Amino acid sequence: MKVSLTEFVTLDGVCQGPGSPTEDTTDGFERGGWFTPYIDELFLRRVSQWLDLADGLLLGRRTYEAFARDWPQMENPDDSFSVRMNALPKYVATTTLTEGTWNPTTVLRGEAAETVAALKRKPGGELQIHGSARLGNALIAAGLVDTLRLVVAPTILGTGRRLLTHPAPATGMRLVSQEATGSGLMLLEYALAGEAPIAEFTGDYA
Repeated sequence: MKVSLTEFVTLDGVCQGPGSPTEDTTDGFERGGWFTPYIDELFLRRVSQWLDLADGLLLGRRTYEAFARDWPQMENPDDSFSVRMNALPKYVATTTLTEGTWNPTTVLRGEAAETVAALKRKPGGELQIHGSARLGNALIAAGLVDTLRLVVAPTILGTGRRLLTHPAPATGMRLVSQEATGSGLMLLEYALAGEAPIAEFTGDYA
């Protein structure tokens, strides 16, 4: 399987609490809900298409517990997205949970890089990380993420937890696709391409 990471971010890289003011108030964060005003039909269509590629969801403990609480309550037979989210196999990377409540769930104990590397060796489509910024960041640093999908909202928060933190290896990325929605979201898909290239500018524009 390939590992993909999908994150909603602001222009200054904040990924905390996109859905509502009360979603994630960790460290006194009070500016949640910044993504919701920009949700539109094209965004929803693309997200549904991305989910079609998934053979499983890979989540950190905090995101798993929030999803396990909320998604079963949102299932609607007329909403194929919620039905698919609830039916997909879930893998939660954790050192504290011993079992899951959002079935089917497999708890991955031990070092995330090792357990995810073992999952990648299995046949299948995408193992998708949604949210779980800490886990995603760690797996990028370990070279285990194949695809990064960023949905960038046209807003600057100036505070909040950011997706790509340092120190981390310098990582190159190749732009695979780009698209703007009518509400102003940028949908960017990158393939991770190994170590970031570095060069010295010589003044030659050719």
